[in-house]
Amino acid sequence: MGAMSLKLLSRLFCLTGALLCFSLGAVKAWEPKQAPLMTKWAKLVNPKNPLPDYPRPQLVRTDWQNLNGIWQYQPGAEGDAVPSGQKLASEILVPYPVESALSGVMEHHDRLWYRRSFSVPVAWQGKHVRLNFGAVDFESEVYINGKSVGIHKGGYLPFSYDITPFLAKTGAQELIVRVFDDTDNAGEPRGKQSIHPGGIMYTPTTGIWQTVWLEPVSKTAIQDLKIVPDVDAQRVHITVHTTSPEPDAKVVVTVLAAGSVVKTVNGIPGMELAIPVAHPKLWSPDTPFLYDITVKLVSGNTTIDQVGSYFGMRKISIGLDHGIKKMLLNNKFVFEIGPLDQGFWPDGIYTQPTEGALKADIQSMKSFGFNMVRKHIKVEPARWYYWTDKLGLLVWQDMPSPNSYIGSGQPVPPVDKPEFESELTQMVYALGNTPSIIMWEIYNESQGQYDTPRLVSVVKKLDPSRLVNEASGGGYSGSGDVLDIHSYPPPACPAPSATQALACGEYGGIGYLVNGHTWTAAGGGYTNVTKGTDLEELYAEFSGQLKTFRDQKGMSAAVYTQITDVENELNGLLTYDRFLKCDPAAIAKANRFQYPVPTYREIVPTSEKVSQVWKYTTSPVAADWFKTSFDDAAWKQGPGGFGDDAPGHGIIGTPWTNTPGDIWLRRSFNPGNLTTAQIGRLVVRDYHDEDIDIYINGVLAYSSPGYISSYENRPLSDGSKQSFKPNTDNLLAVHCHQTDGGQYIDVGIYEKIP
Repeated sequence: MGAMSLKLLSRLFCLTGALLCFSLGAVKAWEPKQAPLMTKWAKLVNPKNPLPDYPRPQLVRTDWQNLNGIWQYQPGAEGDAVPSGQKLASEILVPYPVESALSGVMEHHDRLWYRRSFSVPVAWQGKHVRLNFGAVDFESEVYINGKSVGIHKGGYLPFSYDITPFLAKTGAQELIVRVFDDTDNAGEPRGKQSIHPGGIMYTPTTGIWQTVWLEPVSKTAIQDLKIVPDVDAQRVHITVHTTSPEPDAKVVVTVLAAGSVVKTVNGIPGMELAIPVAHPKLWSPDTPFLYDITVKLVSGNTTIDQVGSYFGMRKISIGLDHGIKKMLLNNKFVFEIGPLDQGFWPDGIYTQPTEGALKADIQSMKSFGFNMVRKHIKVEPARWYYWTDKLGLLVWQDMPSPNSYIGSGQPVPPVDKPEFESELTQMVYALGNTPSIIMWEIYNESQGQYDTPRLVSVVKKLDPSRLVNEASGGGYSGSGDVLDIHSYPPPACPAPSATQALACGEYGGIGYLVNGHTWTAAGGGYTNVTKGTDLEELYAEFSGQLKTFRDQKGMSAAVYTQITDVENELNGLLTYDRFLKCDPAAIAKANRFQYPVPTYREIVPTSEKVSQVWKYTTSPVAADWFKTSFDDAAWKQGPGGFGDDAPGHGIIGTPWTNTPGDIWLRRSFNPGNLTTAQIGRLVVRDYHDEDIDIYINGVLAYSSPGYISSYENRPLSDGSKQSFKPNTDNLLAVHCHQTDGGQYIDVGIYEKIP
């Protein structure tokens, strides 16, 4: 028998053996997969007890059972029969999404089946058993002992079922979860998830991705709390909602400060209790003091339920400061500076590897000197908000976009408006007690945007205690409390508003590739540097611009993109696997506006103040157009800058409106008597919309794709510096390419003075 026949026989034998093993009920055992990057916390994950902390810090019961761990799992198909009583094909580690390395699967499937068994403790006899899910993306149906308990839709929010009627009297109980998630093909909220990841879209999350747990409760039990601090009146309003209210049931609420009783108040379920908090210790990022709460539900002389919670005495509002609308914290203006945080992990995707990893992310933001974070189109597990409360970090909470960017060539599905609005209101309700959350953001960059003023009104009515941002980065209607623009890479400030505070909701995006800590070989930022000190210096320069916007234009807040790299976006202050790219102390100093910011001396002025004359053409040019030997006598001559009448640009000396189209510019200049050291400090100062290429004496000096929203200062290439000729004529040549939207080009050369 030939070698090929032996190989074929061997493969057939292995296949037959695998089928036989499956038919006999063998299950492919769990083991973690290896993602392109893994964090240091991945090896600390205990498959027998992953994420063991109680998952709901603001409604804590001491008696509970964690169902995280190894479950049976297999992909599903539409129309599958419920696999009750059957072993599934393999194992998965819950609660890590199926696409993650920590799940042990690291595959995407639209349909999934989960299965495990559990036992109800003997001590819970006579109690109602609630089954709780932190979050399942997107649609889930839960079965207990083969019977459907309920269907839930929505990938970001908690839900629960009273499973008591479905339980067997004794022995093991079977739990099955069916999952369906259409991701790119449905118009539901999904944030940055895509089955075609790339650019600013990332690996999706499907299935169970937050903790699953059981807890025993009485028939009449505490369902939830509504906690609203009132700093001005020195009191806190607490409402206790219950299930199946009993006529004689009452609630006893005790507020404590560092273990000492502040006040105990009695009431009835559903009643708003106004509890005095004299001389309150105010919560802020600098002093994140939290009051504790004990809530008892009492029937006669018996306590039938008890939970623990907490709150912070803080107030967020819009008020006048020197005649300008600003965001106020506890009635004082505090400039809010924080990073964009998208909440992705290389090993867990949407799910943090461990509690330590979750806490470390918040601690890193504090170490960088941030007092705020924008949670970007994702809702986190409740314990993430516990750490922003505990460690002190203001949170701008985005609603996950209902129709984020689609991969190239992919169809854009219509927005599922009822689902979006349902999840929006549920998000506000579910996170409403979180003191660190100070603002709800409804839309991001016009993604899936509709009925903005109406939805602002809906959220304001649900939660009048917080600010509402109608739209971060585009799609403005004038509703809401904040006017929030995006600008890359340097920050920008919106035009003054009589009704809204001013913010720059995204800026920066400084790319820095750290070898050995990248998800893919390619990637970058909106502008790029090659070492950490350059990142610190450019960050500080942007911070200097923020200080000017704060002091001269009344800007209230700014958000830097971003705290970590995410897949092929390399513009984090940390790598995707959470290694430092720069010195946190330097960034913190810049955030306090104490980092030395360089000044600049004109060598070749821009047209920011006075129009500068250029030779130019919008007709196709010869290949050597940027060289000193090229004859530009046939080109036109006109003053800069060149562009359309889009707001926010500098001086428009010469209209440039061919869209799509190109413009080529040439200008001779004499830099004067520059030393070698001065030439080494030269930078290009430009405002380009869109792609730009800049040449000095025929040598490429700077190139950047896309557009920016204000002037930037970027280093010249070494080769172009070497081509500089002091005390004689030099050539500055510029090409700008435009596709759509606003268009503008202006370029100068400056010396950076340390």
